[in-house]
Amino acid sequence: MGVPKAVVFDLGKVLLEFDFSIFARNLAKNATLSAEAIVKEVVGSEILIDYEYGRTTSQEFFQQVKAATGYQGDFRSFEPVFGAIFTEMTEMTALHGQLRAQKIPTYIFSNTNEIAIQIVREQYEFFQGFDDYIFSYEHQAMKPESALYEVVEQRSALKGSDLVFIDDKPENIHAAKERGWHGIVQQDSKHTQAGLRALGLPVD
Repeated sequence: MGVPKAVVFDLGKVLLEFDFSIFARNLAKNATLSAEAIVKEVVGSEILIDYEYGRTTSQEFFQQVKAATGYQGDFRSFEPVFGAIFTEMTEMTALHGQLRAQKIPTYIFSNTNEIAIQIVREQYEFFQGFDDYIFSYEHQAMKPESALYEVVEQRSALKGSDLVFIDDKPENIHAAKERGWHGIVQQDSKHTQAGLRALGLPVD
């Protein structure tokens, strides 16, 4: 097998760290539930899963969260509260920058939702530097379901060993490898860097 022609990145825990407890604490300031209860009612429930599947709109998601938590704010105030959970993983975004400098196509492939992507697009400059973006909520499918991997192949016009995928969840990498992709389970930036280098990609 030759050197992969493109690198596919998960977003959360690969390029951006995230912590839903931040959302829960901030929402609890204007809700009837505690932060701990909000994590259970929203983060650990079908409400968020349905939203990231694209089964509900952002407004519907907001109304469901409001009903579940007693949140008193409006949608406009809710968006930044829900989206303020991210921290850039600068060693990984620098690694992406190295690939871009070498003209290697890169893609973001993420189980995510509309509000999160709006916030990330506005706040993080690195996010603009990818060839394409494949998000679960836009295709009504989530990793590790094969339908979403097929979208990556269609949009990139690449298959099998031409693709290498970086994700923090082993089950998502397993699904990629079943399609013949290369896969790296994200542990830390050095491990991922070594994995890319072992595949012949030009990263320091």
